[in-house]
Amino acid sequence: MTPLYYLVSFIMVLFHRLLTDVMGLDPDGGLSWTLAIVGLTLVIRTLLIPLFVKQIKSSRNMQLIQPRVKELQKKYGHDKERLAQETMKLYRDTGTNPFASCLPILLQMPIFFALFRMIDQAARHHRGKGVLTDAQATQFQEAELLGVPISQTFIGAGGQIGVMVMAAVLVLAMTATTFLTQRQLMSKNMPPDALTGPYARQQKMLLYVLPLVFAVGGVAFPIGVLVYWTTSNLWTMCQQFYVIRNNPAPNTAAAAAKEARDRVKAHKKGKKTPAELAEEEERLKAEEEAASKPARQQPKKQPRAARKGGKSGKNPQNRKK
Repeated sequence: MTPLYYLVSFIMVLFHRLLTDVMGLDPDGGLSWTLAIVGLTLVIRTLLIPLFVKQIKSSRNMQLIQPRVKELQKKYGHDKERLAQETMKLYRDTGTNPFASCLPILLQMPIFFALFRMIDQAARHHRGKGVLTDAQATQFQEAELLGVPISQTFIGAGGQIGVMVMAAVLVLAMTATTFLTQRQLMSKNMPPDALTGPYARQQKMLLYVLPLVFAVGGVAFPIGVLVYWTTSNLWTMCQQFYVIRNNPAPNTAAAAAKEARDRVKAHKKGKKTPAELAEEEERLKAEEEAASKPARQQPKKQPRAARKGGKSGKNPQNRKK
């Protein structure tokens, strides 16, 4: 963890000096340290953008291959081992990683624990870690935001109402943003075929389990750590909203909404959307195929006498003779 202590403390101290030396904030105040934690969060999330893109692509692939996964389940449902082999082969062939949706969270956890340990060390022993000096650790331990020490926790508040209220608000915010982010993904950017099966069960589990874990564990997190995680969740929510709005998965509610917006914008400019052009091209192609087929000739109706003659096998003219 030592390299992470240096990384986290360096970024946080850098922002703290920028806020105090350039913007003139109080170096002992809680606002400067809180904004330094926010700055740390923004830097970490910016560095994780490539992983977020990979997560979105993998999640989209998981959605698109769900019909094929269901076919494998029907075909090999009686043989669990063969089903697992064929499913993994499908993942490899399509370049899909079923665990990619957890990568940003998993890679943030070491950062999260490094920040937690650094704040805990400063609060309990007034000792710094990484590039955070002992004097700065003491500053952080005594820093207050709205009269509340940002190094305190809900369970360690010692009856201080202000600490308990702020910690509870941040825990609720952290839990709510986690739930809404996952809910946003499931309700807007998942096709109907992906709402059933193992992938859907995994997403539903994350929808309810993650907020519960954060709610239970959040009461032991210092307020500074809760600021970090809530800011990170807000970043994720906004980033995911942008991706879903501008690059939704096919056959989803978000895709239909984007198509409707594109149609309105295109019609205002007197143009057609790519989807409309594709529909028109398919219609013209169908019309050309229909026109190229020879028209079916209806059989001519024979006179009644001819039909009777045909049935008897005799020529009417011969009967007259």
